[in-house]
Amino acid sequence: MRAALDGARAHRAEVRGQLRLAVSSIAESILSGTLLAEFCLACPDVQLDVLVTDEEFDIVAHGFDAGVRLGEVIEQDMIAVPVSADQRQAAVCAPSYLARAGAPSHPRDLASHRCIGWRPAPRAAPYRWEFTDDGRDFAVAVEPEVTTNDMHLMVKLARAGAGITFGMEDTFRPDLESGALVSVLDAYCPPFPGFFLYYPSRRNMPSRLRAFVDHVRRHRPERS
Repeated sequence: MRAALDGARAHRAEVRGQLRLAVSSIAESILSGTLLAEFCLACPDVQLDVLVTDEEFDIVAHGFDAGVRLGEVIEQDMIAVPVSADQRQAAVCAPSYLARAGAPSHPRDLASHRCIGWRPAPRAAPYRWEFTDDGRDFAVAVEPEVTTNDMHLMVKLARAGAGITFGMEDTFRPDLESGALVSVLDAYCPPFPGFFLYYPSRRNMPSRLRAFVDHVRRHRPERS
């Protein structure tokens, strides 16, 4: 019944209702706010409900219209639309830490460095740091001196010289540009496909979701 009502509204060029999105906490292309703000201006009768979460779950079963995640973790039966340019991860630290401890020349050297790690939830293992060497992907299970689920705290600790941390380059970009942080191990951090808006294939797509997909496609970034 809801699908039929949405179809009728779309036929009358009405775009309204609540659009529920589940967005990864590192999806800067969405969380910077610009794309969402422009959509709100274009579709003032749509109410956005955005859950920022790194938990992996069935968005349909939990009542979400769409999600935003890295392409590698999206289910194969979903439709995916790019919402960012290619991304890369980066290992970063403060210049003061670099002066004190020196720079690692290879990811294996991280075992002898102080590291600041991230975990999505209390019972989850710390995130493994992923690198590429001569076309071969591998992960390093660092043993962080500090582990947190808060990206902002992670950045603040690194900026204060507490150690090396690792994450999406976009997260660190303002501090990299200002010189508050510097990157290390760049040769082992190549770019990869970035974030995608994903949603289930439906014969009767809600008009609010169709409007958002069209908005994303119009603002689709150049692929690197």
